[in-house]
Amino acid sequence: MMKKFILALISMSLLFASGCAHIEEYDTEETADTEETTEVQTVTVDNPEYYTRFKNDGISINVYNWGEYIPDGSEEGVLNLNAEFTKLTGITVNYSTYATNEELYAKLKGGGSTYDIIIPSDYMISRMIKENMLEPLDKSNIPNFANIMDKFKSSEYDPGSKYSVPYTWGTVGIIYDTTVVDEEDIGWDILWDEDYSGRILMFDNPRDAFAIAENMLGYSLNTENSEELEKAAEKLKEQKKVVQAYVMDEIFDKMGAGEAIIAPYYAGDAVTLMDEYEDLGFVIPDSGTNLFIDAVCIPKGCRNKEAAEMYINFLNEPDVAYAIADFIGYSTPNQKAYEMLDDEVKNDGISYLDDDYIEEKTTVFCNLSDEANQKMQTLWTDMKSSEEQTPNKVIVPAFMSVCVIASLIILIRRYIKKKKDMF
Repeated sequence: MMKKFILALISMSLLFASGCAHIEEYDTEETADTEETTEVQTVTVDNPEYYTRFKNDGISINVYNWGEYIPDGSEEGVLNLNAEFTKLTGITVNYSTYATNEELYAKLKGGGSTYDIIIPSDYMISRMIKENMLEPLDKSNIPNFANIMDKFKSSEYDPGSKYSVPYTWGTVGIIYDTTVVDEEDIGWDILWDEDYSGRILMFDNPRDAFAIAENMLGYSLNTENSEELEKAAEKLKEQKKVVQAYVMDEIFDKMGAGEAIIAPYYAGDAVTLMDEYEDLGFVIPDSGTNLFIDAVCIPKGCRNKEAAEMYINFLNEPDVAYAIADFIGYSTPNQKAYEMLDDEVKNDGISYLDDDYIEEKTTVFCNLSDEANQKMQTLWTDMKSSEEQTPNKVIVPAFMSVCVIASLIILIRRYIKKKKDMF
């Protein structure tokens, strides 16, 4: 009896040991698989020593950027560049976003918030320079400025890049649903087409919206002529009856969900949308368009200028500039990053247009005079607040008026009849 008990005990021990070995082996394999799928990505920089200057100083910088305009680690395999910068330098990045240049401008003018880095567009940079809102850059703290393509190192809005370093560039075109809209029919006028009424989106900022109307009317995209601005506003007012909504980043949800089928927007965002939704296409009208440049600046009143310049230098590391272009889909002005791109991207006809089209058909926004800016803003506000007299908006009030008059007539007749009955 004792022998049977001992044998049973030995058998159970062997089975338990075997099971533990199996579990240990499985756990090891599972860990290996996990490690393989969550491999940590890193950024390679040309001069690591440069980034150690503030390593133990407890410094932070406030960065104010467009929405969805830098890799943030929100997707698998995508770097969080702000976290990488902190890891490299010890500098904490406080990050917030805005939707339009005008929102950025109003925030800075209103005070109450301090930023070390902002990324406005060309014409807004010019305006901020004029109004003494930007710090001149110390290029000795930004050695990677050498990576910027020669054609972007100086511009009309900031000659010699004294106040800014180009971040991205691109053009404006039309995103459309290929299952509904024929590419051959697409020009700027399709945004006024009543056949697509209620399914058209429009820019919710005056400069881009006016530029489309000005293009259609044959005016300069930088016109300051008061009469031309008024006619462009009238053109936009005519469009209101077919517009579903005035949007900026909301375009991603609306076009992606099929709530709208036509919208003007930036080429880089179009690339992102088309990657996600195969039925969407993008056309840059033959009549011409705006070529924009967004650039990194340091606003007046910043707390940590040298740390901000280090951040600008980091953004222009080849690996970092490539990661930005790859993630957001916008064109890079960084030569070394451009050389890392696939030929398919370089030749897609959207991100990198041929030089002839750029030279002949694109216009870079210039800063308008204070008077022209105010005129445009007033016209835009009036246009947005005006009521378009569509059939429903006329018929419904008219019907209500008829009902009220009919009710009054009935009441008067009853009153008269009652008076007669009394006598």
